[in-house]
Amino acid sequence: MKLLFASDSFKGSLTSEQTVELLGRAAREVFGACETAGVPVADGGEGTVEAVIAAEAGERVTVSVHGPLGEETEAFYGVFDGGKAVIEMAAASGLPMVPPEKRDPMNTTSFGTGELIRDALDRGYRDISIAIGGSATNDGGMGCARALGVRFLDEDGSELEGFGRDLLRVADIDAAGLDPRIREAKITVMCDVKNPLCGPDGATWTFGRQKGGTDETLPLLEAGMCRYRDIIRTKFGADCDALEGAGAAGGLGAALCVFLGGTLKSGIETVLDLIRFDERLEGVDLVVTGEGRTDWQSCFGKVMQGVGEHAKRKGVPVLGLSGGLGRNAMDITRCGVASLMTTVNAPMPLSEALERAEELYYEAAVRMFRFVKTGMELKK
Repeated sequence: MKLLFASDSFKGSLTSEQTVELLGRAAREVFGACETAGVPVADGGEGTVEAVIAAEAGERVTVSVHGPLGEETEAFYGVFDGGKAVIEMAAASGLPMVPPEKRDPMNTTSFGTGELIRDALDRGYRDISIAIGGSATNDGGMGCARALGVRFLDEDGSELEGFGRDLLRVADIDAAGLDPRIREAKITVMCDVKNPLCGPDGATWTFGRQKGGTDETLPLLEAGMCRYRDIIRTKFGADCDALEGAGAAGGLGAALCVFLGGTLKSGIETVLDLIRFDERLEGVDLVVTGEGRTDWQSCFGKVMQGVGEHAKRKGVPVLGLSGGLGRNAMDITRCGVASLMTTVNAPMPLSEALERAEELYYEAAVRMFRFVKTGMELKK
């Protein structure tokens, strides 16, 4: 029997790699000799670069960039054979990089993300995938584009820095200085939201408050974003309110598509392609996946959905082992996951479940594999 383990991390408790180790140990306890393999997986959000590096024996590149507040900081991305690079914008422009008391999307920029892209180009990489979840920014992606040579000008023709506050001052956009190497590159944007750039479902009103936007600043940011949208439409013929995903990461989705020619693609689908997941399914009898909490959202661009659907197409059964189950968790069975089991074995506070995560996960894995073994015996 050959088992394949492909779980997301359990945020705050277990890494994807730890779940692989614990599942392997539990499988050997229950089945004795069996063939197991594991691959770290992420859905295009935090942890994506590390997961792909671990799965594909990539290399981590550390770079000095400007963080979301314009400060000098260190960020990283992954590089791989075949001229491929994988970047997380959260590593350079992420919300956790900004202290809670300083969170204000008027004063944040995606410039550092552009610096990571530029560094990858400098090193010769031309197949670049960019995960754009977890941003601290609402600058329309101006900072990122500016780092790559696009100039954003005010009424006097002076160049703007590319912070959220600059949206209201944009009068013209000059893309003539865009790094010419961009035209040689394939840019894939990992994005699982479909929000337009502006409006009630756009970048500002949907995501701005969680980044520190207030009742006073959000209307200013939205007015600026609408101004920015209109200039893009006039200068480049692109309608960012009709482009699904343009509002992702504070409008970075729009900038990557309009200025860099990027293609928006599901985060989990991009990751599964990068780690050659379908190839790993060959000869597998059972897949185990999971995440910290499974609910109705798990069917929309998350790890369990992607793993389940790919395995289903190959005719491989899948079981889910998750930290907890929320509303409509069993919806995931429509995505190729046969059933679910939780790690918790009694009522307990979340703090206890997190503290005992490794112990609880291992015990649950043993219970799950005992069910599988019983089913095998019934089949005889």
